[in-house]
Order: sequence, then structure tokens, then C-alpha cells
Amino acid sequence: MDSKYEALFTPWKIGNCEIKNRIVLCPMGGTSLFGWMEPNHFDEEAANFFLEKAKNNVGLIIPGIAPIKDTFFGKWLWQNPKKFEKLKVYMEKIHSYGAKLFIQITAGMGRSFALPTNMVKLHNSPILRTLAKPIIDIRYQSASPSELPSRWAENTTCRQITKKEIQEIVEGFAKTAKLCMDAGVDGIEVHAVHEGYLLDQFTLEYTNKRTDEYGGSFENRYRFATDIVKAIKERCGKDFPVSVRFSAVSKVKDFCVGAVPGEEYTELGRTLEESEKVAKYLQDAGYDMLNTDNGTYDSWYWSHPPMYMPQNCNLEDVAHIKKFVDIPVVCAGRMEPDVGAEAVANGLIDAVGVARQFLADGEWVTKLIEDRLEDIRPCICCHNGCFNMSHYKGVANEQDLSDTRHMSRCALNPPVMQSGKYKIKPAKVSKNIAVIGGGIGGMEAALVCAKRGHQVTIYEKSSELGGVFIAAAAPSFKEKDRDLIKWYKREISRNPKIKVIFNTEITDINSLKADEIIVATGSKPNSIPVKGKDEYAIEACEYLLGKKEVGQNVVIVGGGLTGCEIAYELYLKGKSPTIVEMKNDLIAVKGVCLANSSYLRDFFAAHKLPIHLETQLKEIHSDGVTVVDKNGKEFKINADSVILSVGYKPNPLTKKSSHVHIIGDAKKVGNLRTVIWGAWDVAMKL
Repeated sequence: MDSKYEALFTPWKIGNCEIKNRIVLCPMGGTSLFGWMEPNHFDEEAANFFLEKAKNNVGLIIPGIAPIKDTFFGKWLWQNPKKFEKLKVYMEKIHSYGAKLFIQITAGMGRSFALPTNMVKLHNSPILRTLAKPIIDIRYQSASPSELPSRWAENTTCRQITKKEIQEIVEGFAKTAKLCMDAGVDGIEVHAVHEGYLLDQFTLEYTNKRTDEYGGSFENRYRFATDIVKAIKERCGKDFPVSVRFSAVSKVKDFCVGAVPGEEYTELGRTLEESEKVAKYLQDAGYDMLNTDNGTYDSWYWSHPPMYMPQNCNLEDVAHIKKFVDIPVVCAGRMEPDVGAEAVANGLIDAVGVARQFLADGEWVTKLIEDRLEDIRPCICCHNGCFNMSHYKGVANEQDLSDTRHMSRCALNPPVMQSGKYKIKPAKVSKNIAVIGGGIGGMEAALVCAKRGHQVTIYEKSSELGGVFIAAAAPSFKEKDRDLIKWYKREISRNPKIKVIFNTEITDINSLKADEIIVATGSKPNSIPVKGKDEYAIEACEYLLGKKEVGQNVVIVGGGLTGCEIAYELYLKGKSPTIVEMKNDLIAVKGVCLANSSYLRDFFAAHKLPIHLETQLKEIHSDGVTVVDKNGKEFKINADSVILSVGYKPNPLTKKSSHVHIIGDAKKVGNLRTVIWGAWDVAMKL
């Protein structure tokens, strides 16, 4: 192991609990050992996931949030003793690998409850709520310190939680913590004075307007969180470790409006100065560790950093907080091992919190120890598989129920948290398989087929593997995407069952001598019937690949994810971009996490980028575009260059047949998750 990482592999203590190294697997929604949306139980899938991480040298494991009261049917977490019996056996296995495990319990989401679009009417209708209450008490799920606007659903108000409900939650924490302790769990993490969830909403003045003992003064606003730790300590003893998930700074400008890095603004939520006092107050109340980052759901990109956020984005604030406490402080948020190790060595933090990298590659700590950094598949911060709750104007949480129930899956690594569906099984008969197209889908299909025992030949028409993802990875902030392409190339090159033939475009599949053919030829840009496009416009990929230069003032036609990322990159380069979009919001699509989309929206607003929504392109000129707004008003936008980012359509080489299989964007245009999972769907069956 490189000596620069040595500080990560020194022991430390949380209270009397010694942890073997400074790497903390932070909690992720969907990885609860007690289930998530369904009635609480011992979750074997999550248990096996964490057991593998214990085998792979993780020091402290914190599974995802366990609701103190079930989302459906309302059963309390402490009311099912059988799962704690199974947990006790499991803890013995975890401990056999030298790892420690804390159970994270949540008091609730409050106004941050990701209300699905199809449940908004249920939430807002007294009659429907009454009928549904035995199954789901939806107003309980979103109950907040005061009457507050939902983070997700416009024109939806969350009710004020009652004192009786607060006291039941406090008691529920204590009862559950004792059952966990008796099962051999090493500690409890209280979720959360963090990320704008229910407990955090109590602490913040802009979300807590109560006039009772849980509102108003500093002590009253933090009473709910301190009541919980005191109740746990009373039930379990003062030596039983209790951590709290903590946001140092809220990074909030207004309801549903966050502050992007580097922006000067007035903090609406918790300031760093208040956190100096809060950290000590939480320590004195009995908390033994602060598991820390920044942000709320109003500024979600701080808590769930997309690729646009700087690496180690929360370290400076978290390191500042450590000066005011004697208990250990963990820092999370795109933490890089070398930076984290240096911070630990210098006493700035006590441990490094990492979450979604464990989904992309569960063996990354072992690979780090073994000096195999090139073998680590990077997390690209896309949130396509792990947390794809999308929201835009007029739509609450547009997420499939299967994704809501099964979060913390991975776009890049399908077997994660769905091992029953995706797994490598040796093929009964080894076949010769031709893969047409060396993009991400083609490479993934080739790797899965080869691991199953097939001989694979990839035919790539260019001189390089990567396909359209090369263009997608081109912006300066996509360093992890570029690392992913390198990872794929390395995996392909070292697999003896895979042969790559470059500079070969297949036009006739009958010329291939193969038992099975996988078509991964991707997509092609949509063509729009607009005058001047052929003479004056640049297609998005042409710009991203550097095939055509742009001037200072650039109009981007299309405010989807690609168009917005291009505008963002242009701004970072010192250009002046303008976005023209037909829909009523930017990135108004399903599957893009709100943490990602809200960053771009907030960034554009903060930097006053011109955005023309509900506006249609009419004509492209040599010096700009003519557009028409929703009221029929026609006007011109002057520009030196025009980039078209108006979507793509499948470009399959041929039709599907018994031995011809179409995958990825060649089948249906999607994202990296649909491409990779679709490749597995086909490759597992051949």
C-alpha cells in the first residue's frame, strides 16, 4: 500500500468502541438491515451486501435508514423481535472480519418526504387519506415541525407533528436501540440533524415555527434530537455509542433554493457559526460521534454531490467543526482517499465517510491496500441507479415504485442489491459471440459474456473504445466518467476471451461467423425541421468531441441534461451560454436525480444565465436564432454559435431475431443504467 494512505488504516475509538481503520461506509437509503418501504424485517440482501464489505476491510459499517415506524401499515420498528434474533447471528459474522456496525434509525422525513406524483392527490384529499390510512398514513410520513411546503410537491402543505407523536418517536428510539444492543450491534446512529430531514427541520428557524417547548429558542429547536440520545443512553447505558448524522451548514437561500459552491449569499438555515455551538451542544447531550457533511433537500447537491460538485466538497466546513468538540468527527461528500488520509493525519477529521463508491466497487478498499487503484471501478456520481428521485415543475417525485422500494442499486454494477436478478453463471455451451459497437453497452455485454465462458469479438468502427460516452465524458467536470472509460478499456484488454477489431464498420451481419450477435450501435441525433440548421448549427456531440469550435455567445437549443451540461461547461470556460427549451422547466425528464438537476438549475440562476422556457426554435441564422415564446411572441437571440441538443433516436444496424440481440441506445435511448443493465439482461441468457 502507498504510504500516503497509511493514516486511513490506524485504529480509533467512538466512546469505548474501537474501530480498526478510518474508513466508514456511510448509510444509503435502501440498504437498511430492517427493510425500507416494506414492513420491517431482517433484510438478507442488505445483510449480504454489508458482509461482503466487512470481508473487504471496511472499518465501520452504517446501513441505510431504518424508519422508526413503517411507511406501510405503521408498525413500530421495535415490535418485531424475530428480526433482532437474526441480527444477533449476523453481527457475529460481521465481527469475525473485524468490522463494527452501527444501526441508523430515522425519526422521519418531514417536508422532505419524496411524495410520489401519483400520491399527491391522496396526500391532499381528506377522504382519500382516511380510506388509505390503514395501509399508509401519508400525512404522518410528511408531518413536519410546523405547517410547511413540501420539498417535492407544489401547492402541497405538510401538517405539524404533534407532541404525542414526538414522544412516541423518542420512546421508539430507546426501545429499538436496546434491542439492537442486545443483538450485538456496536452502536446507534440517529438520523438526522442533517440533510433537512425531520429532526433537522426542528433545528432550523426557517422550518420550525412552533411556540411550544420544541420551537423558538436554540435549546427548544434541538430538544427533539437531544431527547432521543438521552432516552437511548438511559435505556442502554452511557457507554453504548450513539452517533448523529449532522450537517454543518445548510447551504440554503430559500425554500427549494440552494447555494452553489463559491456563491455569496445569506444563509437561511444553519450557519457555520451556529454549528460551532451546536456541535458542542450535541456532544454534551450524549452523542459520541458527528457523522458530518453539509446541505438539506433544498440544497441537496451538498449531501448527495453530483459530478458538478468539487471533490471533498464538505471537508473545509467539517474540519472547522472538529475544533469545537472532543468526540470524533467523520467527513463525507465525494471524499478522495488521498485527501481523506491527509486530513486524518493532520487531525482535521477522525475518519473518512464513503457511500456510493461501495456500490460501484465493493472491493475498492482491498484494492487500495493492494496497490490496485487502476482496478477500482469509479463511482461517477450519476445517481441513476442508487437514488434517481426526479423532480421538476409540475411533477413531484417521478420515480418508479420499484426504484422507491429498492434504492442503492448501481447503474454501473447491476448485481449490487439485486443479486437474485443479476449474477454471473457459467454458460452451458461456450459460443462465439460478435458484439457490434464498442461503446459502454458493447463492452459491458462483452465482459459479462466472457466471464460466463464465451469467446467474444468486438467490432468497433472507430479506432477507440467508448462510443458516444467519449463525448459525454468530455466536459472538464466529468473526470470520473473518463476514469470509467479507462477502467473499461483495461478490463477488456486483460480478458483473454475478448478480441477487439478496430476501424471496422459492420454493414452486413451475415458476414459474421458467430453463434450470437449483439448489436450495440447506439443512437443518432434527432433532426428537427428548422431553417438554417444545416448551415449554421453544431450538433451536441460535435461540440463535445471538439470537432467544431464555438464563439463567445452560444445558444443551446434543448434544456435537457446534455444541453444543460454543455451550458455549464461553456460557462466554466468563460463563454456566455443561453438555453432555449420548449418545456416548462430544465431537465424535465424522469430518472435524473433532483440532487443533479437542482444543482444545474441553481447554478444557472445564481450566475444569471439566460434561460428561455416554453420557447420554440423557429429559425437559425448566421448571427443567432429566432424563437417564439408561449404567448406567440417572436424574437431574436443574437449568438456567435448555435448548439443543437434535441435528443437522440435508436440507430440499430438490423432487426432483432433469434440470434441477433439489440441492446443499449440502439434498442431504446436511455442512460448509463439502461445501457448497462440491458447488456446484462441479454448477456446472462446467451
